[in-house]
Amino acid sequence: MSDAPARRLRQLGDVPVSQLRNIGEKRTAALSSLGIDNVFDLLTVYPRRYLDRTKRVDLSDLNVGDEAAVFGEVVKVSSRRTRQGRVMVDVTVSDDGDSFKVVFFNQAWRERQLTTGVQALFFGKVSDYKGQRQMTNPVVDVIVGASGEERDPSKVGRVVAIYPASGKAGLTSWEMGGFIEESLRRAGPFFDPLTSSEREEFDLVDRTQAYWGIHLPQEEIDKIPARRRLAFDEFLRLQLLLALRRQRVEASSQGIRHPFDVLDLDVTPGETVTRASSLVRRFLSGHRYSLTNAQHRVLEEIAGDMSSSLPMHRLLQGDVGSGKTMVALAAMLASLDGGRQGVLMAPTEVLAEQHVASLRRDLEGLSVPDDSVLGGQRPLSVQLLTGRVRAKERQAVLDGLMQGSVDIVVGTHALLNEDVRFRALGLIVIDEQHRFGVEQRATLRDQGRERSNEGADPDVLVMTATPIPRTAAMVLFGDLNFSVLDEMPQGRRPIETKWAREESEVNECWQRVRQEVAAGRRAYVICALVEDSEKIEATSAVEERTRLALNELRGLAVGLLHGQMKSQEKEEVMRQFRTGELEVLVATVVIEVGVDVPEASVIVIEDAWRFGLAQLHQLRGRVGRSDQQSYCFLLGTPPNEEGEKRLNALVGSNDGFELAEIDLEMRGEGTLLGSRQQGRSDLKLARLKTDEELLLSAQRLATSMAERGEDALAEMVDELRLFVDDDEATYLFKS
Repeated sequence: MSDAPARRLRQLGDVPVSQLRNIGEKRTAALSSLGIDNVFDLLTVYPRRYLDRTKRVDLSDLNVGDEAAVFGEVVKVSSRRTRQGRVMVDVTVSDDGDSFKVVFFNQAWRERQLTTGVQALFFGKVSDYKGQRQMTNPVVDVIVGASGEERDPSKVGRVVAIYPASGKAGLTSWEMGGFIEESLRRAGPFFDPLTSSEREEFDLVDRTQAYWGIHLPQEEIDKIPARRRLAFDEFLRLQLLLALRRQRVEASSQGIRHPFDVLDLDVTPGETVTRASSLVRRFLSGHRYSLTNAQHRVLEEIAGDMSSSLPMHRLLQGDVGSGKTMVALAAMLASLDGGRQGVLMAPTEVLAEQHVASLRRDLEGLSVPDDSVLGGQRPLSVQLLTGRVRAKERQAVLDGLMQGSVDIVVGTHALLNEDVRFRALGLIVIDEQHRFGVEQRATLRDQGRERSNEGADPDVLVMTATPIPRTAAMVLFGDLNFSVLDEMPQGRRPIETKWAREESEVNECWQRVRQEVAAGRRAYVICALVEDSEKIEATSAVEERTRLALNELRGLAVGLLHGQMKSQEKEEVMRQFRTGELEVLVATVVIEVGVDVPEASVIVIEDAWRFGLAQLHQLRGRVGRSDQQSYCFLLGTPPNEEGEKRLNALVGSNDGFELAEIDLEMRGEGTLLGSRQQGRSDLKLARLKTDEELLLSAQRLATSMAERGEDALAEMVDELRLFVDDDEATYLFKS
C-alpha cells in the first residue's frame, strides 16, 4: 500500500462502510444508527481511552476504594439467585496468576458475555467482600472474545484503543476497532493539505501519522501528537469556513460610509448642544447617565466600522445590565445622522414592544431634518412592526418606511418581509444574537440590501446578553468582529443571590417578596419547564400562580405571563406590572430575555436546578436594573451533583463571563456548539477550554490561507465540502 496515491478525506466520505469486510446489512444498519455511514465517519469515531497491554497489570497494587481499569481473562463464571430474588453473576478474573472477583446484579446476560477465556477490561470501584477484593457492576469492554474467530492475537502485548461500545446497536469496542483498523490499512497514506513548513511551524505531525497514532498507537505516548494534529484540523476547518464567509461578504458588499465622529462621544449629560449638533451628541447630552469607559471604547470600535466603506458585522457582548441598548441606540442615531434608517430586531413580540416603549422614552425631544414640514424639523419617529399590528397601522408604518418619515422600526425576525421596503436602510441591530444563526444573519443582510431603495448593504450589529467564552466566540461567531462591554453603569449594586434549601430559608424568601412589594417595588416568580411542552409549562405556571395567591402571597396582586397567552394579553400584563397594578408576576422563561422593569427588585426561581447556568444568569438579570438593592432566590433540591454545582456557581458570582467559563467547563462543547448550523463539523477531539493555543494557531493559518485566494485553497476546499451543505458550498466556493 505504500505506493498507493495519497487519500483525501472527501474520498473516504464517498466510501460506504458496507464495502468493508465483515460488514453486512445488519452491521451497516447498526453503524448507521450511530451516524456512521462511510469510512470517513468511521475514522472520526475516536477512542475514549486506551488499554496499554505492553505493561503488566499488577493486581496486587489494587486497593479497596480505588477506581481502576483492570484487564484480565475470565477463568470462572457462575450465576445464582439471591434471597431477594435478584440474579447474581459471579466472575473470577485472572492476570498472570493473580485474581479478583467481579459481581453483577440483575445482569443475567453477563454469564453469556463473559464466558471462560474472554479477555476484557473492567472499570469500576474496588470494594471488599469478606476480605477479598471485588468490583460490583463495573463497566466492561470485551477486548478478545471467547471463540477462536473472535480472538485477535494482534491486540495482545500492545496498546489497544477502547471505543464507545453500543449495546443498543449491538456493536462492541473490539468490533469497532477491527473496522477502523481495516479502514486505515486499505486507505493507505493520507493526503496532507498542510505543507511541511506549516506542520513544522505549528508543531504538527503529518495526517497519516495522526490517524494511525490516534487509532493504532505503538506506544501510548503516540496518541498525544496524533490528537494535537487532528484537533488542529477540526479548528482549521471551522476557522477557514468562517474566513471564507467573511471574504465572500466583503467581496460582494456595497457598504455605506456613515458620518460617525468619535468626538461626539465626549459629551456629558446636561452639556449645551445646538440643533446643528449630531443626533449622537444631542442624545448623549440629554441622557441621564454618562457613557462608561467600556461603552465609550465599544462605540469607538463601532464608529470605525460605520465610517468604513465595508459593511459592519460586529458582535456586541455585554453582561446583563451593562448598557448594550444605549450603545445600539447611539449607533442607530449615527445612521440617522447620515439620512438613513435603522432597524432593531428582537426575538419576541414582548421584547419588541418593550424596546419601542424604551426607545421612545430615551429619544423624546430629538428631531430630524424634514423639508416637507414647516420649520424643516420633525420629531424622530420610532414605530413597531410585528404580526399583531393592525392592518391600517401596519400600512401607515410601511408607507413611512418607504417615504423616510419613519426613522427607526422595531420588530421580530419577520420584519424584513416582501412588503417591507425602506427609503434608505443604514443599520440593522439584532438583539439576543443566540436566537439567530449564521444563515439568518446572511439572509438579513441580503434582504436589507434588497429592501432598501438605496441598494447598499446596511451595517449589522448583533448583541447578546449571554456572555460567551472567548474561545467559543471564535468558533461560533468567527465571521464577526467582537466588542465586549465589561463594565456596569454607575450606581448598579450586585444582586444578592441565595439558594434557599431549608424551610426557614424558603419562608425568608417569601417574606422578602412581601417586604419589597410593601416598599413599592415588584417581584418575579419563575416556573421551570418540567416537560418539553409549552402547554404543560403554561398549566404549571397557572397552577403555581393560584397556589401562591392563596398561600405565601395572599393579599398581593399576583399576575401571570406565559408563552401560550396571546400577544395582546402579554402586553396588557406587562403594562400592569410596570405600572404597579400587578405587584408580583408569575412567569415562565418568556421573561428570560430583555424584559426591563427597573422597579423589579426580587426574583424567585422555582426548581432552579432545571435551568442551565447561562439561563439562570439571564433570569437573575431581570432584577438589579436600578440603584436599589435586588435579590435572587433559588428554590429546589437538585437530583445530582451537577445541579448543585450550577446553583453554587450562581450564588458565588455575578460575573456573566466568569459563569460562562464555568458553564463551558461543566457542559463541554457539545451543548454550546449545538446552535451552530454546520452539523458535521462539531468538535470531536478539540477542546475549547484546554486548546486555546491550537485554536489561535488555526485561526492564524486559516486567515493566511483565505488571503492567498481560492487557487491556493483548492485542496482544502475539496475537504471543506464534507462539512457544509450544497447551498453553502455554492455560496462559499463559487469557482
